Amino acid sequence: MKRDVKKTQAANGAIRIISGQWRGRKLPVMNVQGLRPTTDRNKETLFNWLMAYTQDSRCLDVFAGSGGLGFEALSRYAKHVTFIELDKNVARNLQQNLITLKATEDSAKVLCGDALSYLKQLNDEFDLIFVDPPFNQNLVPKAIESIEQGGLLAKDGLIYIECETQNAQYNVPPQWRLLKESKTSQVTARLYQG
Repeated sequence: MKRDVKKTQAANGAIRIISGQWRGRKLPVMNVQGLRPTTDRNKETLFNWLMAYTQDSRCLDVFAGSGGLGFEALSRYAKHVTFIELDKNVARNLQQNLITLKATEDSAKVLCGDALSYLKQLNDEFDLIFVDPPFNQNLVPKAIESIEQGGLLAKDGLIYIECETQNAQYNVPPQWRLLKESKTSQVTARLYQG
């Protein structure tokens, strides 16, 4: 789920957790122009791909937006999720949803600020990284570069990239191996192993 502009209003939408300990739970989502939740269908496809990898994983939800991917990972027993979100109100909403789910501080944290800047500052390695940036800003190449330069992807870690199909021609490091791909006329989703 992504945003293109900073206009924020009250929460009036919701995301649904589709499996795991919080299956069926609905979490409120801020009404921010351009916020684009990952559809349940795409989320289900992704987590079918990740079935053997999610439990006990350390995850990074870059450009978190609604946090749908990170919350789904936590519901499926990821060890920890770090959410990065630029919009202060959306970041507060993520934090409130973590409280609602009774997620512990040991299992999740929300970083509020520019994702590309945070990617350069993080010192952790992650088993799963979700890159689903706002559309029409061509942020995928910059995110890939920062993730690779920072050594953020653990050995044999997985990285999921979702972007608009028209901008799905980006370069990845030579050691990243494409495992899965899903394409529609609007969205391309790829899963790589580093």
